[in-house]
Amino acid sequence: MNNIKKEKVLFIAFLSVLICVCIHLFKSFLELNNITLSILRCFVIFIFISYALLKKDLTTWILLSIIIGIEIGLDLPKVAVQLRFLSQIFLRLIKTIIAPILFSTLVVGIASHSNIKKLGSMGWKSLLYFEIVTTLSLFIGLIAINVSQAGVGISIPLDTTGQQLPKIETKTWQEMIIHIFPENFIKSIYHGDVLPIVIFSVIFGISMLFLEEKKRHLILSISENISEIMFKFTKIIMYFAPIGVGSAIAYTIGHMGLDILYNLIKLLLTLYIALLIFLLIVLYPILLWIRVPLKSFIKALSEPVSLAFATTSSESALPLLMENLEKLGVPRKIIAFVIPTGYSFNLDGTTLYLSLATVFVAQAAGIHLSFSKQIFIGLTLILTSKGVAGVPRASLVILLATAATFGLPNWPILAIIGIDELMDMARTTVNVIGNGLASCVIARSEGELDDKKMINYIKKNE
Repeated sequence: MNNIKKEKVLFIAFLSVLICVCIHLFKSFLELNNITLSILRCFVIFIFISYALLKKDLTTWILLSIIIGIEIGLDLPKVAVQLRFLSQIFLRLIKTIIAPILFSTLVVGIASHSNIKKLGSMGWKSLLYFEIVTTLSLFIGLIAINVSQAGVGISIPLDTTGQQLPKIETKTWQEMIIHIFPENFIKSIYHGDVLPIVIFSVIFGISMLFLEEKKRHLILSISENISEIMFKFTKIIMYFAPIGVGSAIAYTIGHMGLDILYNLIKLLLTLYIALLIFLLIVLYPILLWIRVPLKSFIKALSEPVSLAFATTSSESALPLLMENLEKLGVPRKIIAFVIPTGYSFNLDGTTLYLSLATVFVAQAAGIHLSFSKQIFIGLTLILTSKGVAGVPRASLVILLATAATFGLPNWPILAIIGIDELMDMARTTVNVIGNGLASCVIARSEGELDDKKMINYIKKNE
């Protein structure tokens, strides 16, 4: 009964938003004044508050905070500008987890997969496949954002041009390579240099493989505990997200007006179209190549993908994904290796999004990035995105770290946060599809994909 009530309130809320948007579009024709429009918006906010009180989840409160932030930015722009400190607090809290979360997750990801040697060909085939596919997703993301130019045309806030828009220093390729390697690990953490942290963590994780089992287990256990603590830390920070996001949107609208919403919608459409292209020109041909029927693959992944899309969490779909893949004909031993490894190393949707969002930030700030520079940033993202699939809003963490590494401002990221939930749905869905396909690819390459079981699965579900 309560669920029916929630659905009714949600339907009324979105219908009210639709009506409100239509009225704003035709306000000159309807001859409505600003006071009438403000009352209408307040009525929509009231309905969303009713739904948020019924739903009681973080996503709903973030959506509500976006609507309230837009309203404050429109009607009280001077107040909205003063709220900026709240969004800056949120960003500072997010930045504190970058170094420990990267170190702990990468070390655990590498050290816990020490059985790659025993698995032989399956190990190197998996990693090779992961890197090829994520690199293709990276290029599609870069091409899409350069074609759409979604970040071009945003008015740069006057008070950020000095302090928050540092120039990107021109470096030779030798200097770029030198910068990747850590000079001092603590210094890299202090300056927020992500690449040296990643390299240190990778070498540290590989070094653990040469330790005897007892010593390695001790350090691995400590790293796992740090990782778990940071997951909880992130969860606590995300309770502040509605305030941080609401104040960010309020400041953005109050300072730059409604025009930025056009750029954000354009960015959202760019992401969805780019992900669709990736599915059609990369993943679908691979599916045909390994001779897995599209109908059966869709049937096996429909439930886990729906779950991932709704919850914006790949982990929520993990048990169902592994179960359905086994029904499809993928051996359990391959699923047990490929899926967990893929969750760390095969984040197709996330990689595409990060490459796209980083260039959007540069476009919004009026900073020109050559395509070679964009590729270098993209390759950095392929490294930094490894191992953080289980972190809520991990993409935001990586995006902020990348911006700090390459001298990009934070204020466009504050605007992106407003639509991050909608973007997260799409990239998480592609992550799950990509990892489901990867297990089929490895099973076929090992000659262990059970075609008879697949045919029976198709017949059973017809």
